[in-house]
Amino acid sequence: MRFVIFALGLTLAASAFGQKPSVYPGHGQSPERQASDDGACYGWAKQNTGIDPAVVAAQAAPAPAPVGGHVRGAARGAAAGAVVGELGHNDVGHAAAVGATVGAVAGGARARGRYAAETQMAQNAKMSQMDAYWRAYGACMEGRGYTVR
Repeated sequence: MRFVIFALGLTLAASAFGQKPSVYPGHGQSPERQASDDGACYGWAKQNTGIDPAVVAAQAAPAPAPVGGHVRGAARGAAAGAVVGELGHNDVGHAAAVGATVGAVAGGARARGRYAAETQMAQNAKMSQMDAYWRAYGACMEGRGYTVR
């Protein structure tokens, strides 16, 4: 029963990444034998790579970007707008308000860009770990006489 629960957990973790290779009996192995070999190779790959697919699947995405990007951008924009308004002898308050709006939009865009980059890096790291894990798993299954694709 433990093996079934363990295999089910790993299968669910694998389905989150969709990278588990297909395994076909190469020498007429029975379904029971294949299930046994599958569980043994999961454990072997985990031990030899140091990667636990269930842990990798459970890793959280980076925290959302803080809203400070909008605030900092607005402050910079307001300061720049005030300087421009003062230099042009125009309405300093209006120029500062326009600068604050433009700065808030730009600051928010920068924060979203950083968050997107961090999220992509985290996803790439997960995929790289899972790729290494499945290569080890596949090598183990091939060593036991299965065809792995």
